[in-house]
Amino acid sequence: MRSKCSSDGSEEKWRNFEVFGHTFSLNNRQRFCFHFPSVERKVPIAMAAADTAATAPTKTSLREDLTCAICCDLFQEPVMLACMHHFCKPCITRYWRGTQGPVTCPQCRKEFSTKQFQTNYLVTAMVEKVRATTSDTYVKNLEKQLKQALESHRLRREDFINNIRRDKDRMDTIKRVGTDLQAHVKGEFQALHQILHDQETCMLEQLRREQEEELEKVQRHLEATERAVRELEENMTALQQACAVNENTVLIELPQLRTWTQVNMAVEFDVNAFSNKYMAPLQYIAWRKMFSSLNPGPSPLTFDVDTAHPSISVSRDKTMAVECDRMMSREDHNKRFLQCVNILAAQGFQSGRHYWEVEVGSKPKWDIGVAAESVDRRARIKLSPESGYWTLRLRNGNEYSAGTQPWTRLRLSSSPKKIGVFLNCEERRVSFFNADDMSLLFSFTNGPRSKVFPFFSPCISDSTQGSHPIQLLHYPPVALSG
Repeated sequence: MRSKCSSDGSEEKWRNFEVFGHTFSLNNRQRFCFHFPSVERKVPIAMAAADTAATAPTKTSLREDLTCAICCDLFQEPVMLACMHHFCKPCITRYWRGTQGPVTCPQCRKEFSTKQFQTNYLVTAMVEKVRATTSDTYVKNLEKQLKQALESHRLRREDFINNIRRDKDRMDTIKRVGTDLQAHVKGEFQALHQILHDQETCMLEQLRREQEEELEKVQRHLEATERAVRELEENMTALQQACAVNENTVLIELPQLRTWTQVNMAVEFDVNAFSNKYMAPLQYIAWRKMFSSLNPGPSPLTFDVDTAHPSISVSRDKTMAVECDRMMSREDHNKRFLQCVNILAAQGFQSGRHYWEVEVGSKPKWDIGVAAESVDRRARIKLSPESGYWTLRLRNGNEYSAGTQPWTRLRLSSSPKKIGVFLNCEERRVSFFNADDMSLLFSFTNGPRSKVFPFFSPCISDSTQGSHPIQLLHYPPVALSG
């Protein structure tokens, strides 16, 4: 007998039995294991299906050992003779039936004086286990489990393979898009570099010309002065010779002298005037010139009063719109919004790239974007691409959303005071930026196919907060000399 600690900390005692040349162990918890000389491990009787499949050859050998030598089938009520051989109780009983006196073992022919045997409950349990694990129902159930496990693994493998394929496709897409974007970024900055290079070349050329002009002025004055000096020196030589002759003879008249070149006073070179224009804030001057050359540059939009809802007041220069309490008396026509407090810009776009900025300040709510020319302006509809609107909106002072259906809530780190809208008609893209730092807020990639107009809604103001205008920002190009 041997003992060991179980998983719950209690002590288990094991007793070894030898049956048919195989060693069996029985513990105090009524569990037993069997040991096969050919397989150096203990196999619990209550094994899992996978373990049962793995030990199929062992079970075949065990079935032979648990087969009655008389009926050649698994034991039925196995009993053990004194010689340690086992038989079915009905089989040995029939075998000894009618025998008077000593009986013999059907296997080893050992004689016994009496017909005695004892029931072997251990072998009975083993026979029942083998019978259960080798039945057609058990085998079919095991095969079913194996097929289900195999199918489950196959499906999982297909899922993983599909995931691998999708990941590789994503990587290819990222690389392709990244390459295209790199080319786009390089192209955009190359255009800026070219603008700066052209301005630098132009300014250096202008500086070179002015420098040559100033040098040429001084050079001409220098040459005239030197020529006058030579003429004066020649006259001085003639006068000196006349003086020497006069010492010996009487000089009747003065020698003939050359008329020397009249030299004007040199114009003083104004270093400050020459250098001031080149010591100016050249970066700012270049930026202003570059700003006017941007493509797209900020579009100088104006509001279209004919589209304004009757409660929207527009400034005289048509760059500021505000919602007011009273209704304006305006002509009623099909361009005007009647149900919603909306207004469009007078400028529409159908091709090219366009950018404009709108100052919203501290307004607690507004809608900004683009609207198709064909939108219904007399009905109350949801602002969505399906309805012809691509918009960004603010509600309650800090709730920003993109005009999808349903609305896409945006999490912004700060509240923008100016909104930049970028429309790319060829790529059908409408993007919104925080114009203060040009951070992207949201971008529609399913933009308009036809003509659109910049869209604005100052919304109905809360009486407690007052009305706040929205303003179209203009950046007119300024002509700078130099």
